[in-house]
Amino acid sequence: MSKATQSSVKVFSPATVANVACGFDVIGLALDNPGDEMEIRICDRPGVHIAAVEGADLPLEALKNVAGVALQAMLQEYGDASLGMEISIRKLIQPGSGIGSSAASAAGAVAGANILLNGHFSQEALVRFAMEGERLASGAAHADNVAPAIMGGITLVRSYQPLDIIRLHTPPDLWVTVIHPQIEVKTSDAREILKQKVLLKDAIRQWGNVGALVAGLYREDYALISRSLEDVIVEPIRSILIPAFQDLQLKCREAGALGGGISGSGPSVFMLSKGEANARAAADVMEQVYAPLGVDYKIYVSKISTSGVRQIS
Repeated sequence: MSKATQSSVKVFSPATVANVACGFDVIGLALDNPGDEMEIRICDRPGVHIAAVEGADLPLEALKNVAGVALQAMLQEYGDASLGMEISIRKLIQPGSGIGSSAASAAGAVAGANILLNGHFSQEALVRFAMEGERLASGAAHADNVAPAIMGGITLVRSYQPLDIIRLHTPPDLWVTVIHPQIEVKTSDAREILKQKVLLKDAIRQWGNVGALVAGLYREDYALISRSLEDVIVEPIRSILIPAFQDLQLKCREAGALGGGISGSGPSVFMLSKGEANARAAADVMEQVYAPLGVDYKIYVSKISTSGVRQIS
């Protein structure tokens, strides 16, 4: 058992884009910005304690907070009943935004605690713990947000039983533009409207797109990436929850974006682009589409974070 050599750590835990068009519940990527800031401290009281949450109205009771649940799962496996940890969270990712707010809290808690434990757990184990936070948030222990948040870059969940996560190649010139309409779409609600059965022809088309997207990333073939950013199963259902979604898709592609889709369960919409100029052109288009709608929004332009959760002090 690794003994702690420092008593506190501050980390930045990134926002993430999950599903990535055709990759529902299996492909996700980490952003350089925005992200949550968290401090994890060893304390005298055994167990997990939430000291403060700034920026969002979230529970301080550990069993009702995704960070607390994830860290509790981690400490239970660590096996030292006398160990106590305290978490303070500065939420800069709005809950219900579709860019991994719950994942950032869960991932930051376990990754930060693991620093205090001198790297006792593997990254895959940290993902497994953080998934328990996602289970609390959405009712499903999915990994497509927490995996890139912890591991960085673009990740593929090959299997959940057993958990098998692959870190994919990230083309260096791949940029992400995200618009977050200031409306809330709860992950649990967005999952409830999904069909439980899909047509075979749609499944075949989706499999082809997932395989081609992975190939496009490794080959740095931006045209292939663009052709693969198509979701024929989930997006047609969820897109009705997002204002001007079709208009965003069409006009961002016309402006030079490779393509995109719904980020997580929405309401955020992401676009991938080759190069910063195209990413900022997509941001301009998003502004033009949303400015007349009377809906508040935030826009982020970011490279893909290759580090995931990182120590900031």
